[in-house]
Amino acid sequence: MDRPTDPRRLLALLALFFAPWTVLSTGDFVFAWGLATFDPVHVTTLPDYLFVYTSGLPNRLLAWPIAVSLYLLAVGNAVLGQFGPDWEDRRVTGGLLALAGASDFWFALGMARPGLLAVPVGSVLLWIAAWWFHWSDLRTALWP
Repeated sequence: MDRPTDPRRLLALLALFFAPWTVLSTGDFVFAWGLATFDPVHVTTLPDYLFVYTSGLPNRLLAWPIAVSLYLLAVGNAVLGQFGPDWEDRRVTGGLLALAGASDFWFALGMARPGLLAVPVGSVLLWIAAWWFHWSDLRTALWP
């Protein structure tokens, strides 16, 4: 039988939405919800990034929206766990968080170039969340 779902886990996962996922050496920040520039102050939302300002993005720059999609699926799965432990497969939540971290890392690598450092903070945070809350679930899924 699954253990009861802890609401603090869901709050921690939701907090990742507001943390910067990629920090650029230019002082720009990439969040799950959009890009923020502070000189001058400007915000580009994720839908604008995908459908307005850029068309035909290279695959490495599409890794950010994919990471956000995987993250939102993980949060949705965790929300199901609030209705009952049998409603959520915690292995899926942990796996989605780990994959979202890998996709965000790929995005940061795609942003980096000579003179521009891209720090994948979101990857680290997503991997920590997957490890902290789901290591035992992932371990039993990978090594039964």
